[in-house]
Amino acid sequence: MSPDRYQRIRTVLAKRQTDLTVCLENVHKPHNVSAVVRTCDAVGIHRVHTVWEQKYKLRGGTAMGSQQWVRQTNHDNISDALSHLKGQGMQVLVTHLSDSAVDFREIDYTKPTAILFGQEKYGVTDEAIAMADQDIVIPMLGMVQSLNVSVAAALVLYEAQRQREIAGMYNKQHLSEQTCQEILFEGGYPRLYRMCKQKGIGYPPIDENGQIAADESWWQQMQLTPKAMTALKADEAS
Repeated sequence: MSPDRYQRIRTVLAKRQTDLTVCLENVHKPHNVSAVVRTCDAVGIHRVHTVWEQKYKLRGGTAMGSQQWVRQTNHDNISDALSHLKGQGMQVLVTHLSDSAVDFREIDYTKPTAILFGQEKYGVTDEAIAMADQDIVIPMLGMVQSLNVSVAAALVLYEAQRQREIAGMYNKQHLSEQTCQEILFEGGYPRLYRMCKQKGIGYPPIDENGQIAADESWWQQMQLTPKAMTALKADEAS
């Protein structure tokens, strides 16, 4: 990894927001999911949460590579997802038209926040609405009643980014150094990262110049075949 790429990744990681996230409930069109993830990367979100009845693969073309930089956590059901987010002290906002809904620009996004978006045709489930802390709406002055989910996400997220920028929240690093090291290796050395995953080898440290600072034993393990690596671990465990 070149020093310039190392500094570029470091700059991005320094602005990642760990207390701002999106939760997608059964958003089933892969290009919509990928577009939302691309926006999440653009505004500095570190992790997105999903609830899917079946797993979908993020489309690299629409995501433009952002799926490599935004972590994803999938939950079995919406109750587990929202309980997890609330357990992190986040206010849960849901895009839903109701008597108690407020304009999305009236929300304080400098608070720890999770924004919930629902399935393209039917929106969020009743269970999700019941668990959310606040309904939000995007004002609509035309004949249509809603926006594409990826467009709606972009509008809300850039309002959150605007407020956080004013509050100086992008001037402080939120990610731990360990997490930064993991992302630096995965993004800076993708081929070696895949080999580590295949062989079950731990990640090496990355120095301030973007170079791998591993000892000789790590490099020796990297030379082993997956089969030989498995045998070595079995010997060490016995």
